[in-house]
Amino acid sequence: MDMEDEALPQMTFYQELESLFTDAVRFAESLMMPGWKLYQVLIILGLIAVAYGLHHLSDHGLQAWVRSREGWKTWQLRMIVPIRHRLGLIWFSALAWSIWAVMHSVTWPSRSYLIGLAATLGLAWLLIAFVSRLVRNRPLRIIVRWGLWIFATLYYLNIHNAVGEFLDDLAFEFGDFRVSVMMLISAMVVIAVLFTIARLVSTTTATTIRRNEDISPSMKVLAVKGVQIVLYGMAFFMGVKAIGIDLTGLAVLTGAIGVGLGFGLQKVISNLVSGVIILLDKSIKPGDVISVGETFGWI
Repeated sequence: MDMEDEALPQMTFYQELESLFTDAVRFAESLMMPGWKLYQVLIILGLIAVAYGLHHLSDHGLQAWVRSREGWKTWQLRMIVPIRHRLGLIWFSALAWSIWAVMHSVTWPSRSYLIGLAATLGLAWLLIAFVSRLVRNRPLRIIVRWGLWIFATLYYLNIHNAVGEFLDDLAFEFGDFRVSVMMLISAMVVIAVLFTIARLVSTTTATTIRRNEDISPSMKVLAVKGVQIVLYGMAFFMGVKAIGIDLTGLAVLTGAIGVGLGFGLQKVISNLVSGVIILLDKSIKPGDVISVGETFGWI
C-alpha cells in the first residue's frame, strides 16, 4: 500500500507532462490551419520584426541625444545603458499593448488573447531586466534575471506548477537532509534579493554614520563594518530559512567547519581581533601618518 502511495505522485506528474505535451501538439496543429490563433502568431512575429527595426533606429537617435547632453553625472549615464540594451523589448511591449487594446475593443477577447499574453510577457521581462540591475554582483545578477524570466514565462503560461514539481523531484538526500534543484534555484534567487536589500540598507546606514561628526573616524569604520556583517548575515540566514532548509543540521556542519578553520587561521583571526581592538582604543585612526625609518604612509 505504501509503494502505491509513493508511486501516485509520480504517476500524477507524468500525467501532467503528457497533458502539457498533448496540448502543445494540438496548439501546433491548430497553427497549421487558417484561424485567429495563426493570425495572432503572425501579428506577434510582425511586431518582433518591427520592434527590431525600431530598436536600431532609436538607438542611434538616443546616442546622439546623450552626446548632446552636458554636465550629466555618472549615474545618469549608467541609466541609459540598460535602456539602450532593452529598446527592442520596450518597443515590442508598447506595440503589443497598443494592438491588443485595439483588437480587444473591436473584436472578441479570444481573438487577441495570444497578443495580450505576449504583451504581458514582454512587460514582465522588461521590468525584471531593470529591477535586476539592483544586484551589483554580475554572476548573481544574471542568475536572478534569468531565474525570474523563466519563472514569469512559466507562470503566465500556467505551467509553473508542473515544472516546479519536476525540479523538486530532481533531488539528492543525505539522511534526513534533502536538497532539490528547485530548492537551490529558489535559494539563489531569494538570497540574492535579500542581499540586494541588505546592500541598500547598509549603504544608507553607512552614509548616515559617516556624516555624523560626533563619531570618531575609527569608530565610523568599525560601525559600518559591523552593520554590514549583521545585515548580510541576517539576509543569508533569512533566505535559507525562507526556502525551508533546516538550520539545525546546517548549524552543526558550520560549527564543525568553524572549529577547523579556527585552528588553521589562528593568525588571521588574531589580526582581525587586534584590528578591532585598535579601532576601539582609538590609538590609530584613519588619516594618521605612520613612518618607519624613511618609509611613511597614510591610514
